[in-house]
Amino acid sequence: MNSNAMTIKISDLEYAWPNQSPLLRLNAFSVAAGESFCLLGPSGSGKSTLLSLIAGVLAPQKGQLEVCGKSLETLSGRERDQLRADHIGIIFQMFNLVPYLSVLQNVLLPCRFSQRRRSRFERPQDMIEDAERLLRQLGLEDPALLSRPVRDLSVGQQQRVAAARAMIGAPDLIIADEPTSALDRDNRNRFVSLLQDEAKTSGATLLFVTHDQDLAGLFDRSVTLDEINHTTTQSGAA
Repeated sequence: MNSNAMTIKISDLEYAWPNQSPLLRLNAFSVAAGESFCLLGPSGSGKSTLLSLIAGVLAPQKGQLEVCGKSLETLSGRERDQLRADHIGIIFQMFNLVPYLSVLQNVLLPCRFSQRRRSRFERPQDMIEDAERLLRQLGLEDPALLSRPVRDLSVGQQQRVAAARAMIGAPDLIIADEPTSALDRDNRNRFVSLLQDEAKTSGATLLFVTHDQDLAGLFDRSVTLDEINHTTTQSGAA
């Protein structure tokens, strides 16, 4: 992507759960390539629904949604899955690590599912070395941790594994869904800084989603979901 490209571009987008009025109605919203962007909103405001649309888990019902140069409303479910595997790294709020796999195996998982991300490396060993580099940069410096099942790690350590997994193979877009909710202020700010540094190094766009207003000033740009969502949130929606 060139410096003027948009990683995310939305126009006239609507989404509603069955038997409900639209939860989301976004007239226009975009995130530039390489931008560090914070989307703010309380629980139940529709943030998770918007993330699921951007990640291709849900299909747009109306309007245009372009992610990494692809119009998602024109893609099949399988094509959206492949777009996600090739171009998007996601740090889930609950991490979604595979508990019985080792730290290193968890980080390398995206490369198993994406030829594009594997092709970033000339040799399999280069892929392993980059996984180790990411873990070191994120504060997991003990080599003995690499072979341990991820379930044996602390919450903070698992969070760093999830971040390294999202960034392996240099995806174009990194989505972080409330990844600091379990951290205290100092560790929260340190994690955001590490995440931004790694995204900048690889040229990735960072979409960071949180309810924490204190984090807004740490990003290139921030908006609340209310500012871009032109409808009323339905109670109980994600």
